Amino acid sequence: MTEKETDQVKFWRGDFGNEYVDRNAVDLEHMKGRLALWVKIFQYLQGDPPGSILEVGPNIGLNLRAMNLLTPASLYAVEPNEKARQVLLEDKILPAENLVSGFAGDYKLPCDQVELAFTSGVLIHIHPDDLLQACTNIHASSSKYIVCNEYFSDKPEAIPYRGHDDKLFKRDFGAFWLDNFPDLKLLGYGFEWKVVTGMDNATWWVFEKK
Repeated sequence: MTEKETDQVKFWRGDFGNEYVDRNAVDLEHMKGRLALWVKIFQYLQGDPPGSILEVGPNIGLNLRAMNLLTPASLYAVEPNEKARQVLLEDKILPAENLVSGFAGDYKLPCDQVELAFTSGVLIHIHPDDLLQACTNIHASSSKYIVCNEYFSDKPEAIPYRGHDDKLFKRDFGAFWLDNFPDLKLLGYGFEWKVVTGMDNATWWVFEKK
């Protein structure tokens, strides 16, 4: 534990994070949704597809599993929960040397940069006071693209999360990225309606570094 570790990170490294790993499932319906999502996102990157990809906070790696079927890119991950990291390694989702114990606000990659860095359902769990530092790290990790897939609200708000306060925060994350990182250009965005996709009403944005 570092002095930068927040209450939210401790939450995900502890019993709640372990229970979250147990609740997740690698099944056909989950994978169909992730595959469909990344097919849409990769369409915006066809002209210059990334050769290396980092997910910050993959848990058991549903997105990375989909990517293994869609791209030959080298995969990297930063994950705070030890149990989730064990699943990633046991299922051979990515090489052990590409898996980092860390969190969005504090991590060091085994390489200088990747060509695409992304979060999916992770920024929503970062306290607003710590969000800029987390995004700054993610921004610095990527040389080409950033993808953000999170719950949307047109104004920042905190939502009770499974009986816990200060563990889920919604906002316009796309605007947050553009407001704080002027070198980003929006390539595309979309919405995953849970009724159709099973993706929990998430909004995604694809950015390119100019």
